[in-house]
Amino acid sequence: MPTISRLIAAVLFAAIAVLAAEAFKLRMPEGTQFGRFTLLCAAIGLLCGWYIMGRLTGQGYRRAFGTGVRTSVSFVVWALLVCSILLMVRKAFNKRYDSPMEAVVDIFALALENGMRLFTPFTADLPVLLGVLLLGGGLGGLMAEWAKRRWE
Repeated sequence: MPTISRLIAAVLFAAIAVLAAEAFKLRMPEGTQFGRFTLLCAAIGLLCGWYIMGRLTGQGYRRAFGTGVRTSVSFVVWALLVCSILLMVRKAFNKRYDSPMEAVVDIFALALENGMRLFTPFTADLPVLLGVLLLGGGLGGLMAEWAKRRWE
C-alpha cells in the first residue's frame, strides 16, 4: 500500500544510489564506458527504498537506522547482480562464451570482480563510498521513520 514513508524512502534511497554510483565510477579504470549505469542504480535504489525500507518503517528510530544500512547493503547486492547480468548479456551477444553454463558462471565472476573493486581499501575514495552507503543509508532510514511518524 502506498504511504508517504514509502515514497520518501524510495526517493531518498534513489538519491543515495546515485551518489554511490558516482563514487563507484571514481574507482573504475580510466576510459570505462558506463552508459546508463547511474540511472540503473537509481532505479534499483528506488525499488530497495520502496520495498525494503518503506515496508519496515514504524519500529523506532534505532531500528530505522539499522534498516537503512540494511537497505543500502541490499542495494549494493542487487546492483552488483543486475550489472553483472547485463555485462554477461553484452558479452554473450559478442559471442565470448562457448556454452550457456559458462555465461551463467561468469555472472558470479563478474559480480565478485566488481565487488572486490568496490571495497578495495587502498584508495583514497573508499571512505567517501562507504560514507555514502552506510551513513547515507542510516540517515535515509531515520528520515523515512520521521516521515512515518509525522504524516501517518
